[in-house]
Amino acid sequence: MNTIPLIFNERQINRTVIGGRAPSEKKMDVSAVLLNSNASRFHAQTLETLSKCGFASVVSIEPNSGSCNIEELSRRIPSVQFVVPLEAVTDGDMINIGIGEAPSSYVLVLRDSLYIPQGILQPHLAENLVKTGTYCIAPRLLDAEKKALPVSFTPEASRGKFFVSQSAVVKDGMHTLYPFDYIGLYNKPKFIRLGGFDYTITSPYYQNLDLALRSWLWGEETCLSTSMLFSYGERVPIEDTTADLTYLQFYLKNLAPRFKSDSGGTIAPLSFFNFLAHSSCGFFEAKRRFSDAKKWVHTNRARFHTDAKHLIEAWRE
Repeated sequence: MNTIPLIFNERQINRTVIGGRAPSEKKMDVSAVLLNSNASRFHAQTLETLSKCGFASVVSIEPNSGSCNIEELSRRIPSVQFVVPLEAVTDGDMINIGIGEAPSSYVLVLRDSLYIPQGILQPHLAENLVKTGTYCIAPRLLDAEKKALPVSFTPEASRGKFFVSQSAVVKDGMHTLYPFDYIGLYNKPKFIRLGGFDYTITSPYYQNLDLALRSWLWGEETCLSTSMLFSYGERVPIEDTTADLTYLQFYLKNLAPRFKSDSGGTIAPLSFFNFLAHSSCGFFEAKRRFSDAKKWVHTNRARFHTDAKHLIEAWRE
């Protein structure tokens, strides 16, 4: 059985859903998805603020900790849809759920660690951003002391090894490889066609990077908007780029494929031996992972527009 998801929301997660009455003041074709990691004392205030911003819907993904009374919050803010996963989930799982629930064509993914003021996304700005049709639009981000964070990410290669460089220098509309901390405005139809986040990649960094790089390889773009500016009210998360076993999945899906104009994406059979030498897996486990990825790439071969090598070269131009 192929362990790599082939379709969006292939993993069905048990969850409780409460509330979600249609908002009375919809002003934009954008929904908000709020990822909650802890019981913030500003939780209710944040949700009330979001409910008054004119979003098509507000979906709050809650931790299954019982630390707050969801039913009471739902009665207080009936337009917010509360989703409580009943099993262990990744950040990508939570976003997949939220985007799946959203009724709009774009979805703004936020975290409870952000400072969320009234009017966090103005309707006229939302209208202009939605018109572009861009797959993902990433904001400028500031830390709690209002210092600019690096949000411009560039794919690089040195001596055959892939890495990502970063910069805090931002221009409106400039490309970035991925949205920092998953925060961004996502085109829902394109997100679904890309398959969403891969739940089998449990590293937050490589799960985010997996979908982002796949989107570029499949012909989509992520751009920065200087008009969207958010700041953290708490400590900024540190990206853990440690290559764990799930990195192998990222590598096989995104770095191993080669693109040919007549056949699309493909993984050369002989590249298995290079993978085996660097995988730290035993032969049979490496063979299983390689075979799964080869089948996945073959199934999606027509969706590849380029490969990582050519993407890096084009980015430099």
